[in-house]
This record gives sequence, C-alpha cells and structure tokens, in this order.
Amino acid sequence: MDALLELFSQVQSGLFEALVQPAMFGLGVAGFLDQGYAGTGWFLVGVMQLVAIVLVIGPLQRWRPVDAVSDQATVRTDILYTLIHRPGLFRLVLFFSLEPLVDDAMGALRAQGLHTLQLDDLWPGVTDNPWISMLIYLLVFDFLNYWYHRAQHHFGWWWQLHSLHHAQRQMTMWSDNRNHLLDDLLHDLFFAVVALAIGVAPGQFVAIVAFTQLSESLQHANLRVWFGAVGERLWVSPRFHRLHHSVGFGHETVPPRAGDTKAVRGGHNFGVLFPWWDMLFGTADFSLRFDPTGVRNQVEQGVDYGRGFWSQQWRGLQRLWSPP
Repeated sequence: MDALLELFSQVQSGLFEALVQPAMFGLGVAGFLDQGYAGTGWFLVGVMQLVAIVLVIGPLQRWRPVDAVSDQATVRTDILYTLIHRPGLFRLVLFFSLEPLVDDAMGALRAQGLHTLQLDDLWPGVTDNPWISMLIYLLVFDFLNYWYHRAQHHFGWWWQLHSLHHAQRQMTMWSDNRNHLLDDLLHDLFFAVVALAIGVAPGQFVAIVAFTQLSESLQHANLRVWFGAVGERLWVSPRFHRLHHSVGFGHETVPPRAGDTKAVRGGHNFGVLFPWWDMLFGTADFSLRFDPTGVRNQVEQGVDYGRGFWSQQWRGLQRLWSPP
C-alpha cells in the first residue's frame, strides 16, 4: 500500500509540475498553487475511478444485468453527470474556500473556551495511525450520510431536488452522480464543513470520498448480484440499494390510499456503505428481489423529470418552486 501511495504521489507531482503549475503561472493564479496541487490529486483519483468503473463494473453489468438497457440516451446523460462530478473540482473549491472561514470560527470558539472535536486525538497511540483514523472518519461520514439521505427524502422541498436521482428508470453504473446541481452543492457544502470541523486531512478526505463514490457506482450498477445472507448485512450491495430505488417502495414509507396522488415520503435502505444504520434505525429491507426503478408520480401520472442534463436541472427548479 505504501508503494502504491508513493507511486500516486510521484504521478501527481509529475503531472502538476509538467502541466498544472505552468498553466497556473500563465493564468496569473500562482497564489493558489496548493489548491492546484490538491486539484491534480482529485483529478487523478477521478480518472482512476472512471477506469475502474469501465474495466471492472462494466463487465459485471454485461455478465448479469437486471434489465436490458433500451434507452441509451438517458444513460449518456448519466455519463455526463459522472464526468462533471468525479474529477472533484467542485468539492475541492468548496473545501479550500471554506477552510479559512471554518478556521476563523474554530479560533473564535477556542477563545471562548470551547474546543472542537478532533477525532485524531480521541485515542492517543491508536488514532495517530493514519489508517485507523481514516477508518474512524469513514464510519463517521457514513453515519452522517445515512441521516443526510433520510433528510433528502423526508423534507418535501429537498425531495423535489433529490427525486431527480430516483427518476432514472435505466439504472446503471453511471447513475450515482445523476443529481440536481443544487442538491450536490448542499451535500458537498455540508460534508466539507464536517471534514474541516473534525480535523480530516485533505488527503484523507480525498481517499474517503473516492472510496465511497466507487462503492456507490457498484451499488447503482445494472447488476443482479447480492452478497449472501451475511454479506448483505456487512456492505451495501447492488440488490440492497436497488430496493431503495424501487417504484413506490424505496422512496415511500406508506403508499397512497385509493384516490390519493401522494404517499408518505421515507422509504428503506438509505445506507451508503454500511447497512448497519438501516438495521439499527428500522429502515432495512433485505428482500431478495430486483424491482423496476423510478418515482411513483413519474410512472403512474407521467410527471416529466427531463431527458437531457439542462432539462433535468430546470425541471428540478420548477418542482422546487411548484411541487407536483
């Protein structure tokens, strides 16, 4: 592992010195070289994820697909979302633009005798091991992701944005990043603040985000796979997460009564990496089935969530202003 990290560092340094640094000097933004170096790392991690998606998850989809993909256009739109999101520039800008603001806030708290939580200091002699501290951060982020995801389903205005993610009826390995940009902004803003507040190093933050995203790409894959009775309870599988996208089940707690058009929002299987939180808080469903995906009002009432990138973004804002 150390050898791989060293190789990554060498490639990052070489790419930065050969291309990024000269470009930044040429554009007159040499004052942001640290951010440029970090951005080079984000870009490399994004490229590595794309390679893994194509070379590993892609063959798995062809091996055991749930559905025959009949709408290639909507899959191409999901690929565009992935290419926009995975290089990490958006999250990088948030992280570094927030860092001085959060540092000032933490300084003000310390001046008042209040101290922020630095998870690295919780268990001296153990948490100073970078791998152990990163595992702790991973657990913390996944716990927060579970509740963040539930909030996206619970609050009506938030669901109008998040429902774009659920409106994909041809789920594939590219579908994870199919989100409204405003929804992405809120998500990345929240977790960038959390990362800075609990002392996550930038390199660890990149690793946690990249690892989580790659797992989510597998979970969204058009893949008829489950991890067995034990494995399903240790890690979120494509089957477990597909139930979360099931029409009228994954995004609803109580279906609508006869004559009604709305259900009680909620659902099942909100976990991002670990199903433990769903099991602990009563939202887990381990039914061994692979349902059609989508949103009830899209399927039953023909609500249009948009075909292309810009139409999906615009209709998301329309739903926010005037919910269907």
